[in-house]
Amino acid sequence: MRGASRLLLLLLFGCMSAVPAQSETPPVSLSPMENATIALFRNAAPSVVHIAVEKQPEPSKTADGEYGSGFIWDRAGHIVTNTHVVRDARSIGVVLPKGNLVTAEVVGLAPQYDIAVLRVRNTDVPQGLPLGDSSSLQIGQSVFAIGNPFGLDQTLTTGVVSALKRRTVVDGRHEIADAIQIDAAINPGNSGGPLLDSSGRLIGINTAIVSSSGTSSGIGFAVPAATVERVVPELIQSGHATFPGIGAVIAPHSASVLHHVRGLVVARTLPGSPASRAGLTGLEADRVGDVITSANGVPIVTLADFAQQLSKTGVGNSIRMTIARGGQTRDVSIQVVDEAAE
Repeated sequence: MRGASRLLLLLLFGCMSAVPAQSETPPVSLSPMENATIALFRNAAPSVVHIAVEKQPEPSKTADGEYGSGFIWDRAGHIVTNTHVVRDARSIGVVLPKGNLVTAEVVGLAPQYDIAVLRVRNTDVPQGLPLGDSSSLQIGQSVFAIGNPFGLDQTLTTGVVSALKRRTVVDGRHEIADAIQIDAAINPGNSGGPLLDSSGRLIGINTAIVSSSGTSSGIGFAVPAATVERVVPELIQSGHATFPGIGAVIAPHSASVLHHVRGLVVARTLPGSPASRAGLTGLEADRVGDVITSANGVPIVTLADFAQQLSKTGVGNSIRMTIARGGQTRDVSIQVVDEAAE
């Protein structure tokens, strides 16, 4: 009970406010763009929640309290956030937009995608956010992030899509292959909150920043909605999400540039993996081994390209790949496995 009380105090501290009151009729002096942004926030904010987490204490240390963001997925009470927000949690509390404090349980974690699904029970939740199409995003289009930076709930920041198909490491453990890069301000506490397009549709989950200070530097990353749309139903159904792979670790893009090759440079293969059994070789000192140049007949330039083909192929099936080594190419067929289960 003492831990639960401490969590409730953490939640109550600055988190009890409901969605800020919005005038139903915006002042006529505002521009059409401003009025559209106000309407977007008013419509989306009721589906965005504040998450407070009491972490498992390390030996000889007391438990830590942390916070993050999330959004309602459906009327059954499922809430989506980042894995790194709730991993190792001893207790999880959620503040709904109307100020209700409720306890949440973990339904499933997909750390390879930094996606987690929680559930709150015996409470009335609003409708979830409409899904957008992250595959059609364009660099330069407007984006809107709602979250709880530094525990300040219901905060809106705006920006543009800065780049697509970015590789980024989350929590120092897992690499996301096809992240959306944005310049909307993302700070600690924004993690797990929704990234929206100008129509208020979900196009991603805000998940990470690149910053030497730990605060916004104009480079943030979001997990694309296409990944969310696939992973979340899997987590709700079974608590597990597949992560298709062949057991090959791909070198950073700089390796391709430095060695003047086009494709994905294999850094190493995992012992006993399908890639290892197929004879793929990785980097040795300054010598390039195998380079993946196509998969299923589709040219492969980025890790996101390869991840897309692995997903299309599916776990248990074989992916057809063209491999370049030493100026020669060969075609191989390698079984796709669930690396999340390894």
